[in-house]
Amino acid sequence: MQDKVSDKIEGTVEEVSDAITESSIWESFINFLNIKIYTFTDAAGASTGVLKVKYVLILIAVLFLTTYVLRWVRVLLTQHMPEADKAKFVTVFSFGRWIIYMIVFLVSISSLGIDITAVFAASAALLIGIGLALQTLFQDIISGVFILIDQSVHVGDIIEIEGKVGRVEEIKLRTTRAVTIDNKVLIIPNHLYLTNSLYNWTQNGSSTRESVDVGVAYGSDVELVKKLLLEAAKSSKLVFKNPPPGVTFIDFGESSLDFRIAFTIEDSFNARIPKSEVRFAIYRLFKEHNISIPFPQRDVHVIQNGEENIQLKMNSKK
Repeated sequence: MQDKVSDKIEGTVEEVSDAITESSIWESFINFLNIKIYTFTDAAGASTGVLKVKYVLILIAVLFLTTYVLRWVRVLLTQHMPEADKAKFVTVFSFGRWIIYMIVFLVSISSLGIDITAVFAASAALLIGIGLALQTLFQDIISGVFILIDQSVHVGDIIEIEGKVGRVEEIKLRTTRAVTIDNKVLIIPNHLYLTNSLYNWTQNGSSTRESVDVGVAYGSDVELVKKLLLEAAKSSKLVFKNPPPGVTFIDFGESSLDFRIAFTIEDSFNARIPKSEVRFAIYRLFKEHNISIPFPQRDVHVIQNGEENIQLKMNSKK
């Protein structure tokens, strides 16, 4: 009987001892979390905040969570991108990730009760100066991100912006490099895509519809003109047979009947070559069938009345 009582007392003592030990460990852990690492003070020496161990652990947890969210966003945005564009986007994303980390860090510090107003006030002028200096740079980079995300421009596309036409050779973070018809390199800052209208000639495919305008003299056989224009377009090997070329009677001009022959070609970047071939054929066919292309003619009559009065009279002949 005494042994049982003794065992029970010993068990109770062990439970109490374990509880005291656990309580002691928990209190030690709490005390560890509340250890002060640094005390922030203002110019007058008053405390503006205390940095504790628990705040550091919370900040580390927030940064880990931010890393996970950013990784998920990157995968979501790049899952449908080509490999070449994906590599460029990851580079841009890595640059922006550090800015996001900085913002999260400052917001977290402020949320933990640490006053960072003095830091912002001290660096406000510097940040404004840097922001103004890098404004265009950030516009170019953000525009480059938009280009990669919405896939509005690809390498090989023929684009027209601000009256300049070029074939896109490379899309970088800040600029897009294109080559013009004359084999000149055109460097386009990416922010121009946001501030100007962009014409992508090959967005719907490599083939485009081109046209050549021509005027004939009044009194010409318009049906014959239509027939000759269609024949001229079909004579070029660079013009598609399907869809077939089409002729449009544009207008009654001042000195001519204006027509337009439209046709489809494969390479719009070199459209000047099939257009030239069609013009050569038009001139040859019109000459064979006595269809005249009018041009202004002027006679100048000089009437001298005395030595000082000279009158010029110009009569236009169409």
